[in-house]
Amino acid sequence: MKIIHISAECYPIAKVGGLADVVGALPKYQNEIGADSSVIMPFYNNKFTQANKFTSIYQSEIFLGNQNVSFNILKVEGSVLEFDVFFVHIESLLYKEYVYSDDDVDRFLAFQIAALDWILTLEKKPNYIHCHDHHTGLIPFMAQESYKYESLNKIPVITTIHNAQYQGWMTYDNLYKLPRFNIEKVGLMLWDGMINPLAAAIKCAWRVTTVSPSYMEELKYNANGLESLLSAESSKTIGILNGIDSEVWNPSTDDFIIKNYKKTSVEAGKKGNKKWLCKEFNLDENKPLFAFIGRLVGEKGAELLPYAIDYALRSNDISVLVLGSGNKDTEKQLFDLIPKYAGSYNAFIGYDERLSHIIYAGADFLLMPSRVEPCGLNQMYSLRYGTVPIVRRIGGLKDTVVDIGDNGFGICHNDVSVQDILISINRGKEFYNDKKAFKVNRKQIMSIDHSWKVSAKAYIDLYNSIS
Repeated sequence: MKIIHISAECYPIAKVGGLADVVGALPKYQNEIGADSSVIMPFYNNKFTQANKFTSIYQSEIFLGNQNVSFNILKVEGSVLEFDVFFVHIESLLYKEYVYSDDDVDRFLAFQIAALDWILTLEKKPNYIHCHDHHTGLIPFMAQESYKYESLNKIPVITTIHNAQYQGWMTYDNLYKLPRFNIEKVGLMLWDGMINPLAAAIKCAWRVTTVSPSYMEELKYNANGLESLLSAESSKTIGILNGIDSEVWNPSTDDFIIKNYKKTSVEAGKKGNKKWLCKEFNLDENKPLFAFIGRLVGEKGAELLPYAIDYALRSNDISVLVLGSGNKDTEKQLFDLIPKYAGSYNAFIGYDERLSHIIYAGADFLLMPSRVEPCGLNQMYSLRYGTVPIVRRIGGLKDTVVDIGDNGFGICHNDVSVQDILISINRGKEFYNDKKAFKVNRKQIMSIDHSWKVSAKAYIDLYNSIS
């Protein structure tokens, strides 16, 4: 079974969010169970591409409307990754220091067309094409309707929605940039008066998946305008919970963290990492450490954090550490709290992969007050590292975290509010003070299996179910 994943992100090559983690792990685990799974992605100007050597395996050009665009397909030299990754190199459009920008229409149109053009030339075609998010949303339409790709229209195309809030909207004047198709089929690309790549993918893909069962159900009433479409197409939709790469996220072998540990040595291991964090960020290692890791945006409930942290530190003997970036006002508010609560609070505005690993390893609690969380990986990472997740009951968080009050192992709340966050922090502090129960829970949560093995098999089963 040959599978080609097409994505804008793939860890460790280019990462903005959880999409990269999924595409960086799913092919590896599919290959472990006998598939031939690879990835096609853009060639960016970043640390990974600068640090490795690449071979050009194909050269051609595409027509983006009236513009001729040259592209190369590159492959990394050596055994850098555990699966094949092919790069679409278009210097004028894709070879940038960033993954996304304010105007990505031409960038990702060219990427999708070039990827399909190359697939056309393969002697052994894929059995399945698996597209990820709106950046690849027009591939199901083009593979089905463009005259150029008629020989590909019998290959099942699967689309996975990682976040339906972003849909890749573009205006009608971009229609002429696509390879020729029967104009009577244009409605397959349209939604609410615009070309909508995600809507096109939902209409044209053979199967549509999301990254957790609960998120699939939530999309039927909260999908940024696509609710009725997803309900209409529900017969071909399924939610498959993401996994995590248990080799990358393994506290016993993780090269990023200060002190490695396993379930039997979790107390000493977490203490060593917490001690480093508290020294680095001027915090008291004897207090329970609550952390937030992620984008400082409304979807994550991040604009509530400055107020919740302020109230929590006034009334609780705790420490709080934030790692993230996003909304500039939220960044400033979080940064401005540092001198007010020196010794109990700090923030790293930005992103640092190594630091994120150390925080998972050293923190006692992880805050995730999300408005939208299609799957969530952070809570799975925290469980793997013996850190108690504090989550809102939404999407994948609802599917993976059970409250301690319901004979579970985490702390859950229902609403996105300062009050709910404060109540959950207070519950966390009380739980932390019950030393015996807290230590038992740490070992239990490290035993929960959220690896990709189960999820990879579920995707293989899905492919096999397509006739």
